[in-house]
Order: sequence, then structure tokens, then C-alpha cells
Amino acid sequence: MPKKTTRAPRRDGGLPTKSEIIEFLKVNEADVAQRDLARAFGVKGEDRADLRRLDRELERDGAVARRGRRMVRLDSLPEVSAVDVMSVDDDGDLVCLPADWRGEKEPPMIRVRASRAARLSPAPGVGDRLLARLKPAGDEGYEADILKALGRGAHRFLAVLRKERGAFFADPVERRTRARFVIERGDERGAKDGDLVWVETKNARGYGPQRGRVRDVAGHIDDRASYSLIALAIHGIPVEFPAAALEEAEAAKPPTLAGRVDLRDTPLLTIDPEDARDHDDAVWAACDDDPANPGGFRLIVAIADVSWFVLPGGALDREAQRRGNSVYLPDRVVPMLPERLSNDLCSLKEGVHRACIAVEMQISKTGRKLSHRFTRAMMRSAAKLSYGAAQKIIEGGQGPRDIVEVVRTLHAAFRARWNERAKRAPLDLDLPERKIILDSEGKVTRVERRERFDAHRLIEEFMILANIAAAETLEERRTPRIYRVHDAPDPEKLDATRDYLASLGYSLAPSGSLRPSNFNHILKLAGERDEKEMVSEVVLRSQRQAVYSTENLGHFGLNIPRYAHFTSPIRRYADLTVHRALVTAARLGKGGQTAEEAARLQKIAEDISDLERRAMAAERESTDRYLAAYLVGRIGAEFEGRIRGVTRFGLFVTLDETGADGFIPAQALHGRFFYVEERHALVAPSGQQYRLGQPVRVRLAAATPVTGGMRFEMVSEPIEGGVPPLRRSKSRGRDDQRTARKKGVSGRRSPARR
Repeated sequence: MPKKTTRAPRRDGGLPTKSEIIEFLKVNEADVAQRDLARAFGVKGEDRADLRRLDRELERDGAVARRGRRMVRLDSLPEVSAVDVMSVDDDGDLVCLPADWRGEKEPPMIRVRASRAARLSPAPGVGDRLLARLKPAGDEGYEADILKALGRGAHRFLAVLRKERGAFFADPVERRTRARFVIERGDERGAKDGDLVWVETKNARGYGPQRGRVRDVAGHIDDRASYSLIALAIHGIPVEFPAAALEEAEAAKPPTLAGRVDLRDTPLLTIDPEDARDHDDAVWAACDDDPANPGGFRLIVAIADVSWFVLPGGALDREAQRRGNSVYLPDRVVPMLPERLSNDLCSLKEGVHRACIAVEMQISKTGRKLSHRFTRAMMRSAAKLSYGAAQKIIEGGQGPRDIVEVVRTLHAAFRARWNERAKRAPLDLDLPERKIILDSEGKVTRVERRERFDAHRLIEEFMILANIAAAETLEERRTPRIYRVHDAPDPEKLDATRDYLASLGYSLAPSGSLRPSNFNHILKLAGERDEKEMVSEVVLRSQRQAVYSTENLGHFGLNIPRYAHFTSPIRRYADLTVHRALVTAARLGKGGQTAEEAARLQKIAEDISDLERRAMAAERESTDRYLAAYLVGRIGAEFEGRIRGVTRFGLFVTLDETGADGFIPAQALHGRFFYVEERHALVAPSGQQYRLGQPVRVRLAAATPVTGGMRFEMVSEPIEGGVPPLRRSKSRGRDDQRTARKKGVSGRRSPARR
């Protein structure tokens, strides 16, 4: 409903001037109908026709615009407007621009205070479009209250600015965007050739080229750090912390021993990657001296007590919830918490007193968990070990006596637990992982395949056990909680998977009786036939994504009935909510779950599931750009790889050496091929085919670091496949190609994170 207009000063008669009308609209800050103008200025009778003529002249002059029957200044905004978030300042305030600005002057800046933005969950970020109620804020533009989120702004994108023959052009960095935008003189706003810029589209003029205007400079394309910068910017992942969160982190003080179990003399160890900076878990094991548990073990998993420092509703909590998780890119980590906490007060540093929440577990000699108990404690890490160092001790290497004893007892407890795991039979995909190694200048020097030691499996298995204990305790105490759930595969996907496996000679159990062990049996057979990678890819595609939920659906992949993330509160908000729930359930003191948080857990679970997917996409895209930059100097070289995706418009291939992904258009294959969905293959009329998981040799034809895209040419011949496909019409093929180009499909898939 329009705001009530203010009456204009009483006139002696005649029409108002154009300046008076503009001033009236400025004072009222509202859409105004002509009858409002006539009433305000006392215009009556035949003068109303002249007033309408004056209004039309103002519209032609570009001073006002019409919205239906109402009139508004082009340099003003209606009280309720759509706005786009352009940046976040040092205080966490959102700096916005109007989504629909038709004025010739620069649009007014709109500010949403951090405290108001935090009321929306998840808190909005750069690129989001919001519906907001505006309040004039003098020369600073407007202040705004958010009414609701409207999704992503459709007209704003990150691009590389190019200057060619004196003219500027913007090339979007997203692979799916093929358009090039003209940046007219004056719209580059000081940006230079090669700058990474945020571009806002301008209204199209007929059928001419698309136009845009530069809104902000984000960096320069020659800076290798731009590969990660692009991924972070496109996905709206915040990098800087608001001042209020930083102040809260700096003011934090470590707790005293009061109310905590003293574990400082227990030689707990952290075992992490070589380059880890935040250590949120430590472990210890000893042979159990309880006569009721002969040959068993006592195990302690101690986790950083983040809930002591990050209290519900505070500035740190709001920012952690807005981020959802830390983001790990090849050249940087974007932490969920400020470094004062993530790398200092919360990190379980060697030889330093640190607050923790510990779970002590009793394990039988066969690996079965007999009991567990959660406490708040104070610990002092006895050693910071890398996975490699721990593995050397496991294999007989020497070191400080007490450290060696703990590591070998941990391994003995792990072996017992591993036997129990074999009975549980979780899904055993064990897909290869790679790590990009950068030099001091940020250039890729090599890509390493991550080795999997018993030291890795030991930590993973004990973290899983602690997460199970957390879920069980919260269920027993009937405390509201967020589970990590992995639902059983979708029946429709399973039907397609079953058909494909049958074509390879494998038999998959019916959906109703399907267990992870059924997949494991097939994977074992595939390993014996040298087809494990091919079959693993198909099994992976049949799985649902693991998510967070207050509804317990179990964890299909781990084959566990109840599971909650507890072991990484420095880098995952889900774990922080579980810590708070445990503090409340076990009456462990301050920082527990509030009634307000308990009521919002399902919404929080949905939000952090989305934020996790956002982080995964940014990690994948940043990696793609670094790999494209690494390989750009090897155009024309040939590589071994495997087909990781098959679509009707081409093949996605992953290189064995680096894990880099590239695309081979179907048109570039020698001969005609038809897409046969149930075979996951492109099949020639003769029956020869390229199918999912097939090892192939390819030639690198193109690599574009700014987008992360790579194009290959097929060197390998197709394999014999049996029955030829039914022929399709040429028009259907062309339609499929056009649809594919519009969608910009990516064939790369990420496994469901545990």
C-alpha cells in the first residue's frame, strides 16, 4: 500500500513548476498518483489537463517514470524494493544496489545492518536478491530491513575486463555463460585490461550486443590467487569477518579447570595432515584394566570445546552459521571461525592447555563399543603427529617411548575395531584423492595422489565411533539434535544401475533388500576383473547425497542406524550444534543448547546442507582452474584417463595423472554415435561404444584457466559393445545438442561426504 502523501504548500493558483513537483516527490519518498499531485497543489477543473501535460513532459525529460497509474522520481526508490547484495563491509553490513534502477545517475547505496541481516537464515551474501523495506538515510542513500529472500540476482556476474582496439568488453568467468558484454565508455569505472570485475547488465537495446557496467574490481586475472577468488566470489562465500565477530573472538579467554576433568597428564595425540593448522581432535588409548573386559581397550576422543567460546546468538555464532563450514581450496582455507579461535584458542596445540569435550569409550577385544561417557575436560596434547609420522611408528619406527606406546595401542584398538567394521560392512568405494602442490608463488608444481595409511583409517574409524556415541547419548537424553543422514539409494536410479551392471555381468539385489554389502560384493568382483573404477563410478552415481536433518534416516553408506557429526566443531557448524546439545544433555555448564536454537534445528540443518554443497562447488571449481593452468602449457600432449560421464552431447574424461576433467564433444568423435542411457554409453551403428568407466587415451586440445574448462580429443578406438542402438532422427540429435549447450552440464560428481 502506498505511503500517504504530504500536502504541498498552498498556492494562490495556477500550475506547480517542474521543480516543485520534483521537490514534492522527493519529500514524500513515495509513488504518487496524479490525483495526489492535484490535491496537494490545489489544482482543479480544467487545470488538471495541463497538469497531466506537465507530468508527461517530466517523463520525457527522464526525471520521472510511471509505475501503472503512479509516478515516481527516477532517482528515488519505492518504500518496498528488490535489492541485490553487492558486497559486505568490515562491520558485516550488506551493501546493496536496487535491482531495478532506471535512473541516469548512479543508483543510491542501500545498507542492511549486520544485526538485521542475521535474522535471515542463512544470512544473505554477495549476489543474493532481497525484498526490503527502505528508509531514507540522507546522503548515504537508504537503510533497509529485509522482508524476504528472492534468490540470486540474475543480472550480476564476475568477468574479465578486456580492452581491444580502444573498446572494453567483459568475458564472464562461468563456463556456462558464452555471451560477451560490451562495456561502454564511462561504464568501466576505472577498471583496467585484465581486471576481474563484477558486472551488472544494462537494459538491452533491440537486437544489438549485450551491454553491462562495471560495479566493482575484484582482482586481476594474472594473479594466480584469482582462481580461488573467482570460485569464492561466484558462490558468495564470505572471506572477511565482520568487526563484531572479530572483536568477540579477540575478547575470548580460555576457561579454567573448574568443572572440568583434568586430562593434562593423559598423553593425548593429534594426528593430522602435514600442513594442518587447526587441530580439533586428539586421541588416546590404553589396554583396559577392567577384569570384565579382558583384552579390551579404553579409548578417549577429545574434541576442541568450541561451544565454550561461540555462544548461541552472539556475533561469532551468527557468522559461523552464515558460513556453515570452512572451505578448503588449493591455495587457502576460508575458515568458519576467526583465526584467533580456529588456529589458536580452540586448536589442540602440542604442549598447550586446551579446553575440550571428551568422550571416553570402552571397547572389547573384538572391537565392540561397550560403553561411553561425555565430559568437559582440560587437556594438553603430548605430540602433534602427521599421518606419515604416525604410520612410521605403526610400522616399527621409533620415537619418544610414551608416544610410541600410545600410537601402537591406538593401532591395536583400531585393528579390533576394524574387525567389527568388517561385520558392519559399510560401503567400500575408497575412491582416489589427489592434492595440488603449489610453490611459493602459487604456481602448481605437481599433483599428488593421496596415500591411504592405517593412520588415516585409524583416525577416521575413531571419529565415526565418537559420532555414533554422540547420536546415542542425545537420543537417550531426548535432546533435540541434528543427524548426519545418508538415505538409501533412489529406486529409479537403482533400476538404471541394475540394468547397467547386468550388461557387465553383475547381479544387484532387489531394492527392498539392498544393503551396502551387496554393492561391496560387486566391487570385489569388479576388482578381480580390473573393472573396479568403472563399477565404482556407477555405484557412486546411484547414491543419494549425505545431508543434515533432525529426522533420523540412518546412514546407508556407513551402515549405521544413528549418526551425528561431533568431531569437527572448528570447521562445521553442525558439530557445534551437537556440542551444545551434549552440554545441555550432560549438564556440562555454559554454552549449551537454547530453546530458540532447538526450535530452529531443522531450518539450520537445511541451511548448512546447502552451504556444504556451496563449499563443495567452490572447492571443485577452484581445483579445476588450477589444473587448467597447470596443463595449459601441454596442449597437444596425450594422456591416459577414464570416461567419468556420458551424455548425448559428449564424453567427460578424467585424467589418471592429475584428476583433471575435460570434455570431448560427440561431434568430434570419429563416426556417428548415439546416446544409450541404460548402457551409460555412446554407441555407433556398428555396436562399438564409448562407455562409462572405460580407460581411454586422449589428447589435450584446449585449456582455459579462467573458467577451468578443458577440451580433449579422443585417441582411443571404441570398444566392441554388442547390440547396435536404435537410430535417432537428425533433428532429435540437434535438439539434444542445443539443450546441452543451454544447460552447460558438468559431468563431474563428488562423493557424498560422510
